[in-house]
Amino acid sequence: MRLVYLESPYAGGTPEEIEENVRYARACMADCLRRGEAPFASHLLYTQPGVLRDEVKEERKLGMTAGFEWSKQAALTVVYTDRGITEGMKRGIELASGLCRAIEFRTLEGTDPVR
Repeated sequence: MRLVYLESPYAGGTPEEIEENVRYARACMADCLRRGEAPFASHLLYTQPGVLRDEVKEERKLGMTAGFEWSKQAALTVVYTDRGITEGMKRGIELASGLCRAIEFRTLEGTDPVR
């Protein structure tokens, strides 16, 4: 399996928007797995209750830094764009570009996401 670092939106203006972004990120992970990839999505791991709070600036920065460190192990960065590209995703794309790592833009449009 190829190691991939997954970029998709997390932050949102409302709790409902964040929850929709989490559902979307899970569907993106399932898409990667169906492609025979081993995805890592730090925004799903580090934002779990009791880990880090995304709404606290220092904790958000810590989570992003940790995720970007993990991303250095990936062969590919995959960017899922159906819900737009956030500032955090842009930073991940810039990091991948700076590391000369391949970046692939994807959508789930027309797929049957796992619920």
